[in-house]
Amino acid sequence: MTDLFVPIPLLSLYVESIGRIVSLIVIGGGLLWLFINAYRGNEVDRRIIFLFILISVAAPILFPIEFKEKATPVVKAVYDRVESLPPGSKVLISFDFDPAMAPEVQPMANAITRHSLARGHKVIFMSLFATGQALLTQSLDKVVGQEFPHLEEQRDFVNLGYKAGNEGVLNVIITDFKKMFPTDVNNTPYEEISVLEGINSCKDLDLVVSIGGGKPGVKEWVLFVGDPGGIPIAAGVAAVVAPQMYPYYPKQLIGILGGVKGAAEYESELVSNYKQFEDMPTPGLKMMGPQTLAHMVILAFILIGNFSFFILRSRRRKE
Repeated sequence: MTDLFVPIPLLSLYVESIGRIVSLIVIGGGLLWLFINAYRGNEVDRRIIFLFILISVAAPILFPIEFKEKATPVVKAVYDRVESLPPGSKVLISFDFDPAMAPEVQPMANAITRHSLARGHKVIFMSLFATGQALLTQSLDKVVGQEFPHLEEQRDFVNLGYKAGNEGVLNVIITDFKKMFPTDVNNTPYEEISVLEGINSCKDLDLVVSIGGGKPGVKEWVLFVGDPGGIPIAAGVAAVVAPQMYPYYPKQLIGILGGVKGAAEYESELVSNYKQFEDMPTPGLKMMGPQTLAHMVILAFILIGNFSFFILRSRRRKE
């Protein structure tokens, strides 16, 4: 009887594999059925189209399907900058987003945090959004607390928390950091925080990363900090905001992570280049599965629809 025992992780992997195969067979078979109907000139109820989209999105969620991602130049530029900075460099990461945007942009914030800490950089966390502080705390608990337990707060990283004032905050820290942040989130005085030694203003930072997509956000960091101080700024934004940021690249922004795909590309770089991150959570890559499969199905619909149009037109001409 003991020989028949299957370990739970192995059984789960087996079920997921079967689920992926069945899902792909169902989707592929359905597209073939649509193609045949299109060739015959039969109309297809739009509800069937909706059903296919539902299956193509639900299947990769129930039975995770991941696609390999290769970092585009605009994402690779951010990765390379973090990678090329010498250990001990001062990196500021600002969580400028709310819970509604978190599923899309928090994975990139976590990935950049992992990368910066793994490289030995001194990381300064802050937020210009009132709700960003809670999300920042979540990231610190999940990433720093679980994956870097040997690091010490205030020595290797510091959480400055949320500061009200929007652009006014940036106008001050570009010249006097301590004036706006006399203490960290735990009320530790500025002078007692070793991470902040040598930082009088944002001009003493080696890199600023703004994660968000609202206001204040990336644009304000560029206008009030990056341009006046000649400070390198990197951005992580929601997909809907990314097109507005591309004109700032590469002169005013060193790189941009746009939407879930940007997060997935950064995660892929980390997994490929760091053995310690092979088993790290990759929500960006996982979310790209449903998105990619749904896009492939939609492209198949477009091709089948055009094929049907030309077939019907050809038949009418012959008649």
